[in-house]
Amino acid sequence: MTATTTAAPATTGTGRIGENAVRPDGTLKVTGEFAYASDLWHDDMVWGVTLRSPHPHARIRGIDVAEALAVPGVTAVLTADDVPGENAFGLEHADQPVLAADVVRYEGEPVALVAADHPETARRAARRIRVDYEVLPALTDPLRALDGDAPQVHPGGNLVRHLRLRRGEPRPEAPVVVSLDVEVGMQDQAFLGPESGLAVPDGEGGVDLYVATQWLHVDQRQVCLALGLPPERVRLTLAGVGGAFGGREDLSVHVHACLLALRTGRPVKMSYGREESFYGHVHRHPAWMTYEFGAERDGTLVHGRARTVLDGGAYASSTAAVVGNAGTLGLGPYRFGSVEVDVYGVFTHNPPCGAMRGFGCVQTAFAVEALMDRLAEAVGLDPVEIRRRNGLREGDRNITGQVVDSAAPVAELVERVAAMPLPPPADPGDPRARPGAVGNTTRGEGVRRGVGYAVTYKNVGFSEGFDDYSTARVRLQVTAGEPVAAVHTAAAEVGQGLVTVQQQIARTELGVDRVVVVPADTSVGSAGSTSASRQTYVTGGAVRAACEAVRAAVLRRAAVALDVAVDGLRLDGGKVLAADGAVLAALADVLGDDAVEETVEWRHRPTHAIDPETGQGDAHVQFAFSAHRAVVDVDVELGLVKVVALDTAQDVGRALNPDAVVGQIHGGSAQGLGLALMEEVVVTDGHVRNPSFTDYLLPTVLDMPPMRVEVLEYADPHAPYGVRGVGEPPTISSGPAVAAAVRAACGRPLTRLPIRPEHITGT
Repeated sequence: MTATTTAAPATTGTGRIGENAVRPDGTLKVTGEFAYASDLWHDDMVWGVTLRSPHPHARIRGIDVAEALAVPGVTAVLTADDVPGENAFGLEHADQPVLAADVVRYEGEPVALVAADHPETARRAARRIRVDYEVLPALTDPLRALDGDAPQVHPGGNLVRHLRLRRGEPRPEAPVVVSLDVEVGMQDQAFLGPESGLAVPDGEGGVDLYVATQWLHVDQRQVCLALGLPPERVRLTLAGVGGAFGGREDLSVHVHACLLALRTGRPVKMSYGREESFYGHVHRHPAWMTYEFGAERDGTLVHGRARTVLDGGAYASSTAAVVGNAGTLGLGPYRFGSVEVDVYGVFTHNPPCGAMRGFGCVQTAFAVEALMDRLAEAVGLDPVEIRRRNGLREGDRNITGQVVDSAAPVAELVERVAAMPLPPPADPGDPRARPGAVGNTTRGEGVRRGVGYAVTYKNVGFSEGFDDYSTARVRLQVTAGEPVAAVHTAAAEVGQGLVTVQQQIARTELGVDRVVVVPADTSVGSAGSTSASRQTYVTGGAVRAACEAVRAAVLRRAAVALDVAVDGLRLDGGKVLAADGAVLAALADVLGDDAVEETVEWRHRPTHAIDPETGQGDAHVQFAFSAHRAVVDVDVELGLVKVVALDTAQDVGRALNPDAVVGQIHGGSAQGLGLALMEEVVVTDGHVRNPSFTDYLLPTVLDMPPMRVEVLEYADPHAPYGVRGVGEPPTISSGPAVAAAVRAACGRPLTRLPIRPEHITGT
């Protein structure tokens, strides 16, 4: 077999904590030599494809596979009757069938599988499967989902979760009250590497799955459930991941490839095209929100009220947790005396929605920041001052009553972006500087400039009492006369640079230069999901703890061999040093032919479930803060927008790899800009109308403006190395800042994302 996952090279260098470190996968990715999941290959493999429902809601009256089986080269055709275990999977609740048996609940739901000796043969055979559908009425309006007469998507009803949050005096009077209704469309994660995987049967009834994913052990649990096999018979290894952003938390090819491999006895590769990828993974929840803020005449917030409906689509996925974030963080990083929040996650016959970068906070931040601007106007303050005046500070309680017990620099972040130099006026002679520049659409008439601000905060890690932990195994031994550390976790590297961070930690803690990161797989304990901005914090904490255990064991051995006290000994430069820095021994001499290995399961401080009646409680482990200032030029007659600048400041606790931190902030900001101006999965009556990168528009290099990035490092005393999660906050505050800038330029309320030309022109 070729193009399988391999260990990260044992890099040598000084890239330790706080320094810029070269990514071992960086050159391979830039040169096109990196093996992604879609590059996987086995000499005798066959290809699997999925037949999907064309209907948002229908009853399956029968399936005829005879014509498909008759196609030369076809090795298997499977339906729900061929699932050996439970025909169910799900990230949090096993409510989704592996293959639809009696009813389909969304367009694109898997109905049958085909394996053949060529992918086109498999696709041709799939088209010959005859499915007798009885089309049923589809519930596609989430605002109707909780009505008593609405069709029931599931027997238990259409409510996934209702979060109710109450704090302070009920409905206090306020001299200034502002409100608005807003809507946020469905966004796609739009990772460049479509879903792919390779399942290899072991000849003894088990299977090895190489797959691009975010959470190996939860995948394993779900695959085992469907296959009816114990975990030791289903082994998962992380394949090369071409981006994730939450869209790989749910299963895609996993069970399907394994089913076909076990049926055919041959390796099976499955790889989606772009259109199928749109159907094959969850999206960001569309949201409908009604917000109201009350304030004193000086702008000090008195109360906040919110009602949010999130469309979870046909199955639960992570909707319940998204509801939790949209509620507990749903009034932004501000102080309120009185709070009344209700968030509903509902089932519909629309595409399933789940995790995406920002996880419930992106939608609510748009409403919160738009309303803060409206409040500023009502009380005669500028957008910076209204945020500075009301921003959370260290020691404050947020809307769930939780004390923010580390830095909360809301005021400083906003002030810093406000103090950055503004870009100069556009050069009237340069057509590239105008809105719609590529098409030379406007000559500059009707172009107005706008400036907008937004600030946010986001939880880091899993919340509400979830047992959030990571496992790390670290081994130190001598290879070719040089000490080498090997780090093994199940944490998924999805492009964020976690492999590099693990190397940096091992170099720092063990004082060695050569570090190998073993491919992530299920032979080591769970590392949790690569989501919630948690891996540097949690898996970083686990790797550090395992390194500390290895270091302690090595120093004890050195103390005995050297007949010295262990206190004060340390490792650095591949040597054992005394407290005064004197070299006592080479680490290679201390270890000899032996290896020292330790495995540690590490947890952050606990979180707690919130009170079901009031929503009060210490739900989150950590908060991360960011602010953006956007500058835009808008052609108010044509509705065209050019983002001239998108400047930001973010508190990262401590930047373990400073260049990588800035890269994460740039990438997150681009996704926020995309949602503000162009990205939307258009769903009409349950049908996806734009499942391609031709019609689903993404920001390109021509759309992204220059960015000034200021990184604050206010260490969190409760976190390893003082870190805060980095990846999600820039996605949350960038979009509202862009929307605010466009609003300032055109003077219209702009209460829906993405902003379309007709919203700007009013036509």
